[in-house]
Amino acid sequence: MLVFLVVKVNAQTNIALQKAFQNSYNEESKKNYAEAISDIMPFYAENNYETNLRIGWLYYLAKNYTASQNYYTRAINVRPNAVEAKFGLIKPLSLSGSWDKVMEQYSNILKLDPQNTQANYWAGIIIYNKKQYATSAKYFAKVVALYPFDYDGNHMLGWALLFSGRKAEAKSCFERALLIKPGDTSSTDGLNRSVK
Repeated sequence: MLVFLVVKVNAQTNIALQKAFQNSYNEESKKNYAEAISDIMPFYAENNYETNLRIGWLYYLAKNYTASQNYYTRAINVRPNAVEAKFGLIKPLSLSGSWDKVMEQYSNILKLDPQNTQANYWAGIIIYNKKQYATSAKYFAKVVALYPFDYDGNHMLGWALLFSGRKAEAKSCFERALLIKPGDTSSTDGLNRSVK
């Protein structure tokens, strides 16, 4: 009898939680973020991945980046091998200008999923912007290895290689980028520089 009661209570709780999430989605669509958070809060538990992830997202949308970071961090603590919450945390960190922490999250994602193209690309961008071209080229090369006909990967790999002094390799990247996006001014400029 006790097992039956526990199963029944869990099923009722799950139905109520689904309803709370549905209400939260409805409020989010109206940009009523405080209401959307309020719908979830009665079911909030620090050790619940889904509620932390949802509330982190809603605080991000509400532009409360500190609260967003806190909830995303709790979700990461609950499910450390998931990349979803790490990508979520990157959003408020980026808008707060915490680039070292953003890079830390990309590194954490790449430890779990070394082939993740989004993490490789954006880690490459951060490192490229620090003028560490040879290191950034390694990240862009992973993107191009997985997606050889990707404009962004080829374009950025071309620039990273060019600034690393590897003109011949940069030339082929710019040529490929121009096949994807003919007439692109940045790739044309890179191609012209790589043949000088």
